[in-house]
Amino acid sequence: MSDLVDTLTEDQHWNEIGLEKLAEAACRTTLSHLGVRPDRFEISLLGCNDARIAALNADFRGKPQPTNVLSWPAEDRAAATPGGQPGLPNVDAEGPPQELGDIAIAFETCRREAEAAGKPLNDHVSHLLVHATLHLLGYDHIRDEDAAVMEGIEVGVLALMGLPDPY
Repeated sequence: MSDLVDTLTEDQHWNEIGLEKLAEAACRTTLSHLGVRPDRFEISLLGCNDARIAALNADFRGKPQPTNVLSWPAEDRAAATPGGQPGLPNVDAEGPPQELGDIAIAFETCRREAEAAGKPLNDHVSHLLVHATLHLLGYDHIRDEDAAVMEGIEVGVLALMGLPDPY
């Protein structure tokens, strides 16, 4: 089994909670749940701090403040209609894995959110990684119909991982 997630850790706090293993499990379970072969794709993950994600958020979204997670899909797969399904990737069984996209996640923000919600940090991080993987696949939550679809999938994936409904 090849690694689905290529992790670069800039903030060493991520090593203490095992970000690589959390990411591999969350991303692999998400893809498998949707019928997308994890062995045919790669995801790049940056485990960073609030300062780094604030700079990325400013550069890419015009919002110069920290956030929990950001994602950059390799392709636009968004659903054409509200509440519709994105065009999920399909690749040949041969050749190298294709890049699905990039994710960045900030330790301090994740820790603060988990503490405020009374949730274990690992559970919260797993949820955010499932969430970000869904963004890489074209799911979104801007429109209410799309948010309902995305949240339903998140709950299902987390249940497969033995984690509670985060909503």
